Amino acid sequence: MAIVSMIFTLIVALEFFYIMYLETIATTSDTTSRVFNMNKDELERKSTKVLFKNQGIYNGLIGVGLLYSTFFATASLEITRLLLIYIILVALYGSVTSSKKIILTQGGPAIIALITTLFL
Repeated sequence: MAIVSMIFTLIVALEFFYIMYLETIATTSDTTSRVFNMNKDELERKSTKVLFKNQGIYNGLIGVGLLYSTFFATASLEITRLLLIYIILVALYGSVTSSKKIILTQGGPAIIALITTLFL
């Protein structure tokens, strides 16, 4: 995998670790409230906390998968592309069902990373 692709893939992994942090550790923070466009009362609900923590683990594991595919996998490019396509599809779904900006904020870095794996 080209260095540029590795850098962009690492940026995507860091983004997913940040999302995991917001969802699992800083669940009721002002930043989480702003990022997910939810008021503090919603974030304080037990059901919301449980759902966020569950989502956070998934997002963290996507980050781990990207790190694994970049540094340890024998089929590095194939696994990285698979995960990036998955991220883009989820961002596309989120932009249709939740907020249009998701395709840029969550999908944008993954799209750039995928393009670098295809052309560099």
